[in-house]
Order: sequence, then structure tokens, then C-alpha cells
Amino acid sequence: MDINIARSMVLDALQRASSQNSEILKPAETKLKEWETEPGYYAILLNIFSDHSIDVNVRWLAVLCFKNGVDRYWRKTAPNAISEVEKSTLRQGLVSNFREPVNQVAVQLAVLVSKVARFDCPREWPELVPTLLNAVRSEDQLVQHRVLLTLHHVVKTLSSKRLAGDRRLFQDLTSTVFSFVYELWNNHLETFLKLMSENDSAMVSSLEKALLSLRILRKLTVHGFKRPHESVDAVTFLKVVFDRAKTMLECRKSLQNKSHLPELCEKFIIHLTKVLADVLEHHPFSFIPFIRMTLEFSVYYIFTPAGEGLLFERFVIQQLNLIKGILICIEYKPSKVVEETKEPATVEAHQIKLAFFVPPTLTEICHKLVTQYFPLTREELQLWDENPEGFATDEGGESWKYSLRPCTQTLFVTIFHEHREILSSVLLEMIRSNHDPVPPSDLEGILRKDAVYNAVGLAAFDLYDEVDFDRWFTSTLVTELGIRDPNYRIIRRRVAWLVGQWAGVKMSRELRPMLYAATLPLLSGEEDMAVRIAAANTLKLAIDDFEFNTEQFLSFLEPAFGLLFSVLREANECDTKMQVLYVLSFIVERVGAAVRPHSTALVRYLPLLWEESAEHNMLRCAIVSTLVHLVQALGSECESLSPFLLPVIRLSTDVAQDCHVYLLEDGLDLWLAVLENSAYITNDLMLLFRNMPPLLEFSSENLRTCFYIIQAYVLLAPNDFLKEYGATVVSACNDMLSDMRAEGIVMTMHLLELCLRAEPAQSMELLKPMLPRIFEAVHKGEEYPMVMSVYLSIVARVLLGSRNVFGEMVEKVSQHANLPQEQVLDKFMDVWLDKMDVVTQLERRKLLGLALSSLLTAGSRVVLEKFCGILLKVTEALNDVIKADEMGAQLDSLMISDSSGSFQYEEVEQHTEHDLRRKRLATQDPVHTVVLRDYFQQQVMELKNQLGSVQYEDLLQTVDVETMEQTKEYIVL
Repeated sequence: MDINIARSMVLDALQRASSQNSEILKPAETKLKEWETEPGYYAILLNIFSDHSIDVNVRWLAVLCFKNGVDRYWRKTAPNAISEVEKSTLRQGLVSNFREPVNQVAVQLAVLVSKVARFDCPREWPELVPTLLNAVRSEDQLVQHRVLLTLHHVVKTLSSKRLAGDRRLFQDLTSTVFSFVYELWNNHLETFLKLMSENDSAMVSSLEKALLSLRILRKLTVHGFKRPHESVDAVTFLKVVFDRAKTMLECRKSLQNKSHLPELCEKFIIHLTKVLADVLEHHPFSFIPFIRMTLEFSVYYIFTPAGEGLLFERFVIQQLNLIKGILICIEYKPSKVVEETKEPATVEAHQIKLAFFVPPTLTEICHKLVTQYFPLTREELQLWDENPEGFATDEGGESWKYSLRPCTQTLFVTIFHEHREILSSVLLEMIRSNHDPVPPSDLEGILRKDAVYNAVGLAAFDLYDEVDFDRWFTSTLVTELGIRDPNYRIIRRRVAWLVGQWAGVKMSRELRPMLYAATLPLLSGEEDMAVRIAAANTLKLAIDDFEFNTEQFLSFLEPAFGLLFSVLREANECDTKMQVLYVLSFIVERVGAAVRPHSTALVRYLPLLWEESAEHNMLRCAIVSTLVHLVQALGSECESLSPFLLPVIRLSTDVAQDCHVYLLEDGLDLWLAVLENSAYITNDLMLLFRNMPPLLEFSSENLRTCFYIIQAYVLLAPNDFLKEYGATVVSACNDMLSDMRAEGIVMTMHLLELCLRAEPAQSMELLKPMLPRIFEAVHKGEEYPMVMSVYLSIVARVLLGSRNVFGEMVEKVSQHANLPQEQVLDKFMDVWLDKMDVVTQLERRKLLGLALSSLLTAGSRVVLEKFCGILLKVTEALNDVIKADEMGAQLDSLMISDSSGSFQYEEVEQHTEHDLRRKRLATQDPVHTVVLRDYFQQQVMELKNQLGSVQYEDLLQTVDVETMEQTKEYIVL
């Protein structure tokens, strides 16, 4: 096709794909997708986005199409890969013109070049970096900027490659270009500084180019040197960073009235500090020469008057995090005995830190953090007034990296923990000086006390031996909680939080009722919402303690539920509702069955909350999680909730519903909890299982819970469930087995064994499609011990349940292996007798002993040939299960009955219906109802009758003396 026609077609498709009309856009996108593998397509895209006369949206889309093509077809091994000849032409075209006028397109072009560089530089594209370095010398300001932008993205991409060979190549590149880029950075920055009082646009251009150069230098310094401190260039650059940062802080202050420039100066300063932070993170030992310089720089600006008028929030955060990074750096921490530290650099770093963090410096930092950075700001108080829930939301995760308050608090905790011997007295003095009640009208005093209490809460663990919290709580804090003045909401919220922080650290059990009594009024409707949220969290922390006593809390349970519900109802934010719901859920979990008399409100409110939260999947997750704890607490009483619970489970576990992505895990837990606490099966509960087959097919990470649910159904209604869904379950297990690892196989066999125990005859028929594969695995004898153990258990249960089915399976194995049945059985028995030693669980060893005993009367020549081995293995099983009672009599330790007390679930304080069903099933299991020694004796006697005395005596001659003696300890031969 003529190149002009092709270009016209592609251009037309791009113009239509830029349309806002989906009817025009969709066919055009399809057409562009079809052309992706056509030779010459990317050359046309290059031609189009290089033509500045074409609409900018079309050109931008052309670059995106090219980028997508690079991702899919540039790699040599990719299907429909772009030819090497075409790639060579495209590479030349990409760096032939750096005069792109539109910044957004220029950024996309730079990213595009970097994507190609990731594949081809330097091997297939060795000229890329020299071309860029040459072009950056251009006198044309636009070309300079675009080339620097491209070089920045290329260096950023190449520095991210982590293979050893790629890292060596990047280090080679760094050694070639570092000096040049450093000089370039210096020149652009000096130009900017000279233009300070002149042309704004020229200043912006110079600073932007200096910033791009700095970004390149940052990547080269961090990723381009194996040990930056060994490079003269890198050390020179790092030393200059501090002076440049000081200069730019002054520049930012003097340029406050210039549009864009202060913001650009801030970006530049932040990137200077990021250089230090990255070297500290990636090359801690190379950073050692700069530890003192960094600490002096940070403390000078952040904690002395020198920083006044120069600071901005991101810079403060960056400096505080640098101090914290130096404090917690693992490479700077010596052994407990410093002299035993093997790494000299670690000792050097430690000594630098000790020399800097002297008591006066530490005292000043601690004092400034608490008095200058901890008090609530005017903006925060305004947010509290306007949006108390937003104000009360706790910033978690890594918010300390970008948010000032979490940043200052984490630094305080770090520095206090590192130097508690010095700082404890400082903080104790601050407590003493702020101990007296503050008049409600003294807002400054209130904010000061709030800041000190914040510090005491953060340092709770480190102040354990220094603060008598019980006395402080009873004499002062309780009183402060009762002061109702509007300004005192600040103190009430902080004291509530403080009590929560100390509750799990140092608070007497005897004071817990007093804590509950003081906290509950803070949850009332007359209280400020932020205070109510803090009180809810304190209640949770007080209950989440190993010393929690349910009896002490019972009298507060009902009012706590009612008050938490009122907070839940009145909260507007989804996050707040989740937070309070989590507290309620936690209380339900901790008090267990004691919640039953007080559950009415929860049962009444949760369906309403569920309906209201249709658009908030995370809130629904919290509701489902709460329902799990509620069902477990209510036990069989949860059946009254079925009209609400079952639709929730159905929605949460339906893979056809989008919300299942969020709700599935909690939904499965709820499903399992409902089954385990149901006294009987209902039609709706049975119908719910229709959600399970797709889950078995797709949900590998939740397979364990799915299997637990199936087991619960088998125990709840074995006959009805297996009749309805047994074939489906067995088919799914059979399909999954071939792709399963050992753990999954064991899990599957446990499920199948439960079916055989619950409904032996019915399950035997259902399992026939799977049994040959299990028997073949035993015949080969190559499985892991834990897998072989469960396989042998299945075989044993089949044998005890039906010799005919056992014989059928041996026949199927012989047909599949094309071997005589006797030969197959011979090998099968050899494996069984050999692998029985890998079975360690007592119940399984007895089960296999019973099955081997049953084989003695099967009338098989192969079995009689293994007579000695069978006697030995059954005797070994008897050795394990026979225990002497108090009178010295030998008893089968695994025997239980309906009235027996010797069962594992007797130790459980609270039985679920599921536990009771498992116990009932155990009382019907041969392992727990048949005495192995008696059965073994019976089978040997029957074998003697079958064979006759002469043949039986001949058989005994095949048994070695040691085995004979061991066996005679239990039975008469």
C-alpha cells in the first residue's frame, strides 16, 4: 500500500479515536489495535507525532500507541516482534528532533525513548547517550530542556534495572557522564542565581533545567556507584548539596511574590534532600562522612531560630525523616558491647551519633518537638470544628513519610526510645509543669497540656518505670475527663487516648471498672464526635489486653453497646462507621457467649447498616466480619438471624457479583460460622451450596475455608448433602488433585475421609471415580510421607468398609498398569508395610492396624506371604495405642463412648454444634469403638480356623522369633 495512503488511514483513525463520542471512538480503537503488528505502522506513528501542524490530542494519542507497541512488540522474543531493521529506523527517528513545543507530549516522548532504551541501551543503541549529551550542548533553550527531560527518563529507567549485568553497565555509564551532568547542573543553577532579579521566564527555564539535571545526578549517585564515598565526583556533589540547599532556601524566601518560582524552588530543595535520604537508604556506609553534616544541617534549620521564615512543610518532613533514618539505621547500631562490633564503620557511625546527640541537643530537640510541633494548629482546630470525623481519622501506614504530625510523632518515639535515660527526666519535668488544672478559657494552656499528654502516651513503654499511672489516673485524669467546657474537648479527647495507650502498658486490673466508667460517658450523644471516636478506640484497647476480665466488664456491656450504636448511627463517614463497628465486633469476640442477652440492638441495626452501605464495600467487609463474631458468640441462637445472614453470605460468595472481590474471604468465614453453629440443616442453607462449585474452580487462596465449609455440611446433614452435592464435590476434588501440591492433597484427603466416616456406603460409591488414582499412588509408593499417610488412611477405610470395593480398585490398578492382580497386590502390600512407619498420628496408625488385621481373613495368597510383616506392623500399632491405667491394666487409649469423658473436645469451654457433631461421629468410628487387640486376636483365630491347624502351624514358621515374641505380648497365636 502507498505510504501516503497508509499515513492518511492511520491519521484518520487517530482523529476518530480522539473523539468524545464512543460510537466513533470504539471502532477507531479497534482498527488501531489491528494495525499494531503491521510492518511500517510505528514509522507512520512517528511521522504523525513529529508533525507539529497536527492537533496536539492526535499527536499525544500517537505517542501512546507507539508506547503500547514498545511494551508488547519491541522485545526480540515477543510474538509479532517488530523487525530489527524497522527498530533501527525508529530509534534514529526518536532522537532526530528535540523541538517538541507541547510539554505534555514532550514528557510522553521522553518516556517512550526510555522504554526503548530499557530494551536496547547500550547494546543495540550505543549512540543514544552520546547523542543526548551532544544535543544538550545546543544553544536552543527548548532543545536543551527537551534533551534533559529525555536524558532524565532514560537514566531513571536504566537505573531501575536490577540484574548484576545491567547494574555494571549503569555503573559504566555513570563513570562516563557524571562529571558532564554535574557541570551542567552547576551551570544551570548559577545561571538561575544570576538571573534572580531579572527575567522571570528565563529564571523558570534555568531552574527547570537545573532540576532535571539534579534528578539525573540523584539516580547516578545512588545507583551508578558501587560505593559512592570512593568516587571523588560523588563526594564533591554530596558536599555541595548542603550549601545549595541553604542557598535555595534563601532564594525561595526572596521569590515569594513570583508566580511558580517558589513552588519550583521547593521541588529543587526537596530533591536535594532526597539525594541524602537515598544515599542513606542504599549506601549507609558511604553516608557515614555525611552523618554529622546532615544532623547539623537538619537541627540548625528545624530546631533553632535560624529556620524561621525559611521553612516549608515538605522540607521539615524530609529533614525530620533524615534524622530518624540516621537514628534507626541498622548498620549504625553496634553490638551491646561496642568493643565486640566487628564492622569498624558501624563503630565510627555510632560514635558520630553519640558525639552529636549530647544531652543539651537532645533536650532541645525533645522540647521543640513537644512544644512547637505537637500542639494542635489553627488549621487542625478548624478542621475539627468543620469535620470532626475527618479530624479524628487516624493516619496509619507510612503517613509519616509525607504528613507532618505523624512524621514528628515517629521521630519523637524513635529519639525517646534511643535516649530514654536522658529524655525521661525532660518529659517528667514537662508533666510536672503541666500538672495543675488549666482554666477552660486558657486555650494556649490547654493546647500545651494536650501536646505533653500526647508525648507521654507515645512514650508509654519507655516511661514504664518512671510514671505511677494508676495514681495519675485516679487523682488527675479522671477529673479532667469530667470537665465539660467546650475548650476542654481537646483535653477529654487526649486523656481518653492517653488512657488507651497506657491501659495495656501499666494499669492495675482493679482500676479497669473505673476506666470503663470514665470512658462510657465520653461516648454519649452530647459529647463531641472526635472525643466519642477516641473513647471508642480506648474501650477497644482496654479490652484488648491479656489481663482483661469478662466479669469486670459485664455490668458495662449493655450501656457500651447502646452508646457505641449511637456513635455508629450518627457517624457520617464510612471510615468512622468501620472504626466503631470494629470496636463492637472486638467486644463481641472478647466477651463471647456473654453477649447473648445484649445482642438485640446489634441484630436490629446491622441489617439497616447493610442496606445503607451498598456503595461501600469496605464497610460491608467490616459488617460481615462483625457478623462472624456475633454468630460465634450466639451459638445455635444465631438461627433466628438466618433471614439476614444467608442473603449476606449468598451475595458475598457469589463470583458473578463484583463485590465478591471485597467480601469473599469474610463471607466464607461467616458461612462456616453459620454452619458450625446451626443445630439442623434448612432448605435455604442447602441451596446456598450452589455458590460453592465456582469457588472451588477459581478460588485457590480460599480453598482451605471452602473445604472446611464442605466438611461442616457433611457433618450437619451427611445423607442429604452427599445425595444432593456429593458427586459435584468429588468431581471438583478429582479435577483439582492433579494440580495440587502436597498440602492441598492432604486437605482433600481429609475431606474425603470425613465423607467415608460419616456415610461409608454412600461415600464409597461417590468416591469410585477418585479411588483408582489413590490406589495407584500407593502402588507406586513415591509420595511425600504426609501424603502417603492420608492415602493409606483412605485405603484402610475403603478396606474396612467393603472388601469388594477394595478388590475392584486393585483390579483397576492392574488393568491400568497391565500387570497381573496378584503382582499388583504384592507390590501394594510391600508399599503399605514399608510406609506404615511414616504414619505418625496415633489414630491413623490404629486405623491401618485394624485394616491390616481385617486382611488376614481375606483368603489371599499374597496376604499370607506377608503374614510376618502384618503381625509386626499391627504389633507396632498396639505398642503405640495400648496404655496402662492407674491399676496397671492395659487399655486401648483411643476407645471412647457416648458417656466417655476421654475426648479432646471435653477441654473446650464452649461447644459449637459442629464440635458436638464431630464428637458424635467419633463415637461411631472404628478407631474409637473397636479394641485393636481384641479385633487382631479375633482375626488370627478366624485365620487359624480357615487354614486348619497344620497349615496354620506352617504359616507361623514363616514368622521370625523377635516378631513372634512381640506379638505374643498382646495376643495368643
